[in-house]
Amino acid sequence: MVRGGGKAAATDGKGPARSRERFLQGEAVEVGVRPPISHSWQRCRALGLSPDQPGLPFRDDFEHDARIIRAAVPVLDRLQSRFAGSRMNISVADANGTVLLRRFGDASLARSLPAFQRVPGFVFAERYAGTNGIGLALAERQLVQVYGAEHFAERAQGNACRALPVRDPISGRIEGVLCLGYPRSAEDPALATVIRRAAHAIERRLLGQSSERERALLRAYLDTGAETAAGPHHRVGLSEPALGVRPCDRAILMQKAVELISWAQRAAVHVTLSDGRRITLVSRPTTTATGVQGFVIEAVLPGPAPHEPLLVPWPAEEARRPVLVPADFAHDTAASVEPAASSAPASVVQATSVVLAVPPSAAVPVSVAPATVPGTAAPGLVPLRAETRGTDASAGGPGGTADGDHGTAGGPGWTAGGYGSGARPGVAAGGRRGSPPPAEPPTEHSARGLVLVGEPHVGRYALAARRRLELLTEASTRIGTTLDVRRTAEELAETAVPRLADYVTIDLPEAVLRGEEAADPFTDLYRTVVHGIADDCPFHPVGKRVDYGPATPHLRCLSGGQAVLEPDLRATMGWLAHDPPRTEVMLAHVHSLIAVPLVARGVVLGVAAFYRGQHLAPFDDDDRSLVQELAGRAALSIDNARRYTRERTMVLTLQRSLLPQGLPDQDAVDVAHRYLPAESDVGGDWYDVIPLSGTRVGLLVGDVVGHGMLSAATMGRLRTAARSFAELDFSPDEVLTHLDNLVGRLDREAPAAGDTGIFGATCLYAVYDPTTQQCTMARAGHPPPALVRPDGTVTFPDLPAGPPLGLGGLPFEAVDIALPEDSRLVLYTDGLIEDRNRDVDLVLERLRGALAHPDRTPEEICETLLDTVAPVHPRDDIALLVARTHALPEHRIATWDLPADPSLVSEVRSSAMRRLADWGLEEAGFAAELVLSELVTNAIRHGSGPVRVRLLHGRTLICEVSDRSNTAPHLRRAATTDEGGRGLFLVAQLARSWGTRYIRQGKVIWAECGLDAA
Repeated sequence: MVRGGGKAAATDGKGPARSRERFLQGEAVEVGVRPPISHSWQRCRALGLSPDQPGLPFRDDFEHDARIIRAAVPVLDRLQSRFAGSRMNISVADANGTVLLRRFGDASLARSLPAFQRVPGFVFAERYAGTNGIGLALAERQLVQVYGAEHFAERAQGNACRALPVRDPISGRIEGVLCLGYPRSAEDPALATVIRRAAHAIERRLLGQSSERERALLRAYLDTGAETAAGPHHRVGLSEPALGVRPCDRAILMQKAVELISWAQRAAVHVTLSDGRRITLVSRPTTTATGVQGFVIEAVLPGPAPHEPLLVPWPAEEARRPVLVPADFAHDTAASVEPAASSAPASVVQATSVVLAVPPSAAVPVSVAPATVPGTAAPGLVPLRAETRGTDASAGGPGGTADGDHGTAGGPGWTAGGYGSGARPGVAAGGRRGSPPPAEPPTEHSARGLVLVGEPHVGRYALAARRRLELLTEASTRIGTTLDVRRTAEELAETAVPRLADYVTIDLPEAVLRGEEAADPFTDLYRTVVHGIADDCPFHPVGKRVDYGPATPHLRCLSGGQAVLEPDLRATMGWLAHDPPRTEVMLAHVHSLIAVPLVARGVVLGVAAFYRGQHLAPFDDDDRSLVQELAGRAALSIDNARRYTRERTMVLTLQRSLLPQGLPDQDAVDVAHRYLPAESDVGGDWYDVIPLSGTRVGLLVGDVVGHGMLSAATMGRLRTAARSFAELDFSPDEVLTHLDNLVGRLDREAPAAGDTGIFGATCLYAVYDPTTQQCTMARAGHPPPALVRPDGTVTFPDLPAGPPLGLGGLPFEAVDIALPEDSRLVLYTDGLIEDRNRDVDLVLERLRGALAHPDRTPEEICETLLDTVAPVHPRDDIALLVARTHALPEHRIATWDLPADPSLVSEVRSSAMRRLADWGLEEAGFAAELVLSELVTNAIRHGSGPVRVRLLHGRTLICEVSDRSNTAPHLRRAATTDEGGRGLFLVAQLARSWGTRYIRQGKVIWAECGLDAA
């Protein structure tokens, strides 16, 4: 029923009063109001509450002797004494918000309240009273403070309060709420410490109640098990020397004992110790005088004296009751338990690794049956059914056996792990009998130790806690195995399903997937992972942008930084109002939710949502703590992957910027190239195509030792230097020599180089001349290239390997190889062929087979090699360069040989002009004539004969003059008074470029002119 309540005075405008007024008018109040208060206001609006509603529900049917009341009364009495004479009111409510106890510092304060609020029973849950201390503490599940106008109801705005949930120390469930209410003017920060200590005192008293129940169970066990009809037991404590149990074995026994108690059934199981001995753990029920029911776990070592009972006998009425054993025990101990042997007593029958303890009157062969026993089998227990074969009523009577063997099992009791007089052999799994018992029983007396006493529900809590720890341990090995953001998020979901949740969704900002920090992680969310036990739950698909409302648990957890638990999604109005059509369908699949933010190192990475379906119990606070811990660990792994992605992207960007951004224009070869970074890191592989004088082209491939930013930066320096050396028209071996000197210098200049050196590289440089169809190559520790002849023949030229760059002191050798037109030259780095899991010779044969197709273009060859030869998961970078050769037609080459005679210069000019006319290059004749005249004159005057003149008609017109002298001309600017020295200056002005290259005998001076020059 609902009773009316008073109405407090209006707010004085302090605190959040202005924000509350704006909120009630429908405006957004995201700034200036604490997130828990803002979220509570949103929920109150979704519930349709009114700030001036007149009353609260009242219940008079609550339990007046509840555990929380018995534990809280002394604590509240001490608080009342502490705050005597003040206007403090102290309340304790249950987990539903119903006030159970109330104390006042000043008795007159009670008279100012409505009559029904002076006694226990009125409900302060948020769905009835709006934002208040008790309701908000239950919603936030932590210490809260509500001040003045933060209260949703106007009647409470003259007060302030602090409230803290009180939990059962064993189960972790919220048993109630402790609330301190006071006038706003009495606010004191020390109250936070007071309420924490008081709540902790109540929780200690709750634990004491549970301890008293366990002590009562222990007394009942000792009283009923002190003696039996056959005499006293031989009982020792588990930690006493008689059992000789090591600490590691004791931990295993305690773990199994907790499992036995949690199943709440009669059962027994063998546990093999580290020294090879086997202990039988036996579970038996016990009940206190006050009706508290629990279970006792005893440890029994083999070797009793004849007829000595080790366990308390079962009552006669339980003799034929089916005995249930945990199904998972067989899996847990199968590796350490042997089949039943001759030492098995008549009252112990073994099925796989499970030992069934049965009373002598029921000592018949048994086997594991899939059938269930209504009303007896708990989840995870396997009932055992008796299979009687030829039972004779006179075959032993009480204590006899079912197959005709006579004897006793130790009197009215039953034994486990020893011999009884005349006991028949045990029956192993599958019904096969063991070997007969020895003629004489052992003389060693068995020992029995008390392992654990407890209630089944407490055992289930302990078992659940252990499984949570196991889940966290497993998560530490399963989450973060890769440095991929998306895969790490998937590992979080796979770890949680199905052991913790039925479904998991993870939403990350797109920026996080790229390795960056999200500018607005509250709105820029995309569905990244959807994982569950089935595919029929209508979650947003992967890749879809997800927008959450302000009252949804997902956004609340992001703004608050803590996991938000919603045990019942049907009561979560903000979640239901977010997307009504979808949520109504989802409620048919899920009923409980924990939303947790993924935050690492202060960076918000996204949000994860854990859902449970109808077949699992709702999430509780222990689950929330577990999810928070799980998400925290996963967030660190995701952040590590994000940072790695960012750094890898930076290094890749740097490396790609240092690689050629495009192919130069040249007619010597058709070129295709590929660069594939390693999966784990970025290396220092590079390639280059360098146009050279005389229509030649340089092809360069290199690999810097190591990975990371340093290798990428070193690669950029080496590529720049190699290009510079090549453009100076050095031969391949000379280029490698200069690079070797450079790497050695970098090694010596590095601060951490020491004596061993940290830099190193390999390189292959080839120069192809289309006028002669010759290719000159040299390599420095690099794999040899592959040559594909026009007929499809594939060879790997036997080039001198040369030392890797940086070693110094050893020469490099260049080799000339004839390359007919339409040949393919394939240059690559070792990442293409080398892998720790592959044989290099086999890979080279595969490479040979992939190249034996002369009709393929360079682009097709690149794709084929990456698809068929490259490793699936490359551990090293791969640089690939494929060139198809062309030849400059002979009719586009003109050559004249002449002696060093100045009178022949005019003849050469005339012949050159006629050839230009034949080529249709009359417009370029003037510039070419002046350039050619100057170069030939200089060669005759300053060089040594004979002189060779060559014109090449390609993309440009190239004029070359060679002689046998090694002296190089120098460009200088002549003064106005100088009579000469202007020849090369004119050449530089008329030509696009000019230079000198050295040959085996002499030098070549060349100048390149445009075809449209005039």
